[in-house]
Amino acid sequence: MKISVLGKGGAFIFFFLTMICLPLNATANSKPGISAGLQQQAVSGIVADANGPMPGVSVILKGTNISAVTDLQGHFSIQAQTGDTLVFEYLGYKSLEVIITGDNLGNIVLTENATNLKEVTINAGYYSVSQQKSTGSIAKITAKDIEKQPVTNILATLQGRMPGVQVTQESGMPGGAFQIKIRGQNSLRPDGNNPLYIIDGVPYASDPIGYSQTSSATPSVTSPLNSINPSDIQSIEVLKDADATAIYGSRGANGVVLVTTKKGKAGKTAVSVNSYTGAGSVVNFVDLMKTGQYLAMRRQAYANDGISSYPANAYDVNGTWDPNRYTDWQEELIGGTAHINSTQVALSGGSESTQFLISGTYYKESTVFPGNFGYQKGSLHYNLNHTSQNGKLKASLTGSYIAQNNHLPSTDLTSISRSIAPNAPALYDADGELNWEGGTFNNPLAALRSQVFTRTYDVITNGLISYTLLKGLEAKVSMGLTNLQTTELRTLPSTMYDPAYGVGSGDSMLMSNLTNRRSWIVEPQLNYQLAILGGELTALAGATLQQLNSNALYQRGYGFTSNSLIKDLASANQTLVLGSNQGIYKYAAVFGRLNYSWADKYILNLTGRRDGSSRFGPGRQFANFGAVGAAWIFSRENIFGADNRILSFGKLRASYGTTGNDQIGDYQFLNTYASTGIPYQGTIGLTPTRLYNPDFGWEINKKLEFALEAGFLNDRIFLTAAYYRNRSSNQLVGIPLPGTTGFTSINANLDATVLNKGFEFTLRTENIKSASLEWTSSFNVAMARNKLLSFPGLAGSSYANTYIIGKPITISRLYNYTGVNPTTGLYTFSDVNGDGVISYDKDRSVAADLTPEFFGGFQNQLRYKSWSLDFLLQFTKQKNYDFDAGVPAGQMYNQRNDADNAYNPSTGVGQHQVLTSGANGDAIQSYYNYTSSNAMIVDASFIRLKNISLSYRLPSEYIPGISCRLYLQGQNVLTFTPYKGADPEFRTSGFLPPLKVYSAGIDISF
Repeated sequence: MKISVLGKGGAFIFFFLTMICLPLNATANSKPGISAGLQQQAVSGIVADANGPMPGVSVILKGTNISAVTDLQGHFSIQAQTGDTLVFEYLGYKSLEVIITGDNLGNIVLTENATNLKEVTINAGYYSVSQQKSTGSIAKITAKDIEKQPVTNILATLQGRMPGVQVTQESGMPGGAFQIKIRGQNSLRPDGNNPLYIIDGVPYASDPIGYSQTSSATPSVTSPLNSINPSDIQSIEVLKDADATAIYGSRGANGVVLVTTKKGKAGKTAVSVNSYTGAGSVVNFVDLMKTGQYLAMRRQAYANDGISSYPANAYDVNGTWDPNRYTDWQEELIGGTAHINSTQVALSGGSESTQFLISGTYYKESTVFPGNFGYQKGSLHYNLNHTSQNGKLKASLTGSYIAQNNHLPSTDLTSISRSIAPNAPALYDADGELNWEGGTFNNPLAALRSQVFTRTYDVITNGLISYTLLKGLEAKVSMGLTNLQTTELRTLPSTMYDPAYGVGSGDSMLMSNLTNRRSWIVEPQLNYQLAILGGELTALAGATLQQLNSNALYQRGYGFTSNSLIKDLASANQTLVLGSNQGIYKYAAVFGRLNYSWADKYILNLTGRRDGSSRFGPGRQFANFGAVGAAWIFSRENIFGADNRILSFGKLRASYGTTGNDQIGDYQFLNTYASTGIPYQGTIGLTPTRLYNPDFGWEINKKLEFALEAGFLNDRIFLTAAYYRNRSSNQLVGIPLPGTTGFTSINANLDATVLNKGFEFTLRTENIKSASLEWTSSFNVAMARNKLLSFPGLAGSSYANTYIIGKPITISRLYNYTGVNPTTGLYTFSDVNGDGVISYDKDRSVAADLTPEFFGGFQNQLRYKSWSLDFLLQFTKQKNYDFDAGVPAGQMYNQRNDADNAYNPSTGVGQHQVLTSGANGDAIQSYYNYTSSNAMIVDASFIRLKNISLSYRLPSEYIPGISCRLYLQGQNVLTFTPYKGADPEFRTSGFLPPLKVYSAGIDISF
């Protein structure tokens, strides 16, 4: 019998009814949060901090075991009498005692306790630990940081907020992907540096789900991480060093991103609604030539080439097009406004034993392109927690169901908008139809008729059951399930072409991608705690069983009776299977951890894991990984005194260990074959695609770290400084083979070692702290360096023109630009070998490193009474390619407005080489050498107002019983940079950069 996940919505309805009915039943028979005790009067009030009501605050009747917990609106009710004392406690806040003077205490305000900053609990994956006792490097952001950013991808929330975590957006299209590097690049393979993503204990595959022939643009916008709804997240932790990541073994080589979603809390049933609307636009346009400047450039180019009679196809200068016409094509094609709307509704509550949360979110975003395109996402998040009456049994169920619908043009108009001649004809003719100007104009809007339709459905579910067997001994099992299904269609209708060509629907085409990923994981665990020898021993042992099944079917349909049927593959006259892939990834492991803390100042942490992966052959499938971490809280030594007001906290920590990497794909060690898809004498044949390599094994990453954490002036100044060094060896790469073998490469372990090292600094300060005014700042900066330590046989390998021993693996080999020849007017370059020819393999003597010198962020949080202001400045010191330098100046493409400062034959002077209409072959070759030279490497440093949020919380007396917050937010607001291109951070050419977004919203709960 086959069981499908959420088959026909049955499981969905079951979860929904379970979460609604059980908590309502529980709350109907008991008063949430109130212990059975004396029959006294009910005393109530509202607990809040600077940002508003605080749920989950413990309210204790001093001297008794009577207690309560505040609900989502910060409301509490407890049985007490006049003259008694209530104690209010919440992690990270100062405890507050209040003497009862009546049955309504009104607003109780708690203030953050700076001395508890180090007490913040951080999630280390299989266990939690206070920051004070942590021996590893773990960075964290919470829902308070996430909710201030109008973004759809969780990686966007990390930009500028975590030291050593570099996040770059790859596309400004709705649903665009992000690239993340945690402490640099360890693997020679760009796709071998992705971190491990864990969502509520469930590993989540982050590989792109799009197909090159069906995605809307390259880079692909079909990132599976868009399925994770930012508004559902409680916290994100990033594990960086060996001590933190070794317990994940091979999967933690490039760091681990732990995502924890929101959970239900005890209290009366409450409803919260958060809704905002916004608008997005392109941050910056490239400064291009106007019509007069452009036509002067074109005419000079023809004159330089000795052409006095303009060719028939030079429509811009031969009089075919109006020489007085001007269109700002960037404004016309990518200058629109993307409208954004998001609404989330959440229902939560429960008793002390059972809590629930269910929330739904709908998000919609249009594009800046002309036409009716857009991205929609709907999600359902649920959580159910239960604790038995004796507190021994605990169970929880957490999950999300996400549906995405992305409708985008298959062509990104950004590059086109920067190249069209400024005097090109109008987009529409007098009849409102696309204007082809008699066959002289390739109308850019025609490209929008080729569209991409992507539907993605994703289920992520985790169940956790634990039972206390004995005092200090707990057994636990975690089970997870993911199921992702994607349907991606790309239409190429005949209407894309000029009607004069006579192309009909019989020439229309459809590209199709059907992708499905299903995974399950089971992890039994044992946890033990014991007080021994004046300290505390914690032990963890567990095992992992995981399987990931993936299927992909790529098809093409050609020829339709009507374009109205183009999305129906069955209506195509011809169909062809382009690819059919099936893969199974199996993973098994055992892991353990021993932690001993003596006198709360000496801490030792040992972690280990034995991994098995199906991606390697017999005898190579298993490997051992482990780490040791140690910490010394020196501020607790007697020499510093118990109440040192200068040094309030000090800790030294260090770690060393190994992690692995199996990010090479499935079946890479095997002989594999693929169907040709082409019949020969009535039979479909097979073709070999990969060679067998039984020695294919694990990539190894050895990590070392030293760090200092120090708090001053009662922790109002808190500093963290870390040095790390990673050595990655046994590199998993494709080693090139001679073409005579029939294969271009064989997958193998390359005997090369890559070194990553750097420094990270974080400084948090409380500048002002008073009842009505607070100002807190947080500054982080990271400096990373990368180097190829060894590569035996590099000079004789195919990588000789790619890498240099002693240089970063991120270098670009370039020609050395020496200026413009005053005689020929051509760009010149260093002829390294002196043979009189500039050759690709001999003369690229410059190794340009585009790795940022340093990057980080500066965040400020200010509060004045009911007003709050939060802003983040992101900064990077780096170099980048001058992507928007254009094509050879003088041809029928617009240029940046500084391109006319070209070589003048009469004076022999010019910043750029001689203009050409395309007839000067030497100039064309010289230009392409120029684009491969260090002249293209420019300063792309920037400071960006990445995020700003202003909010106002209405006083509770304005709307009794309702908490209301109004807010304004901005993303990518301002950028200060010397870079002349569209965006200094962008690492790809010709694609829509990240948008500037402003939004306004309301957050209410009752």
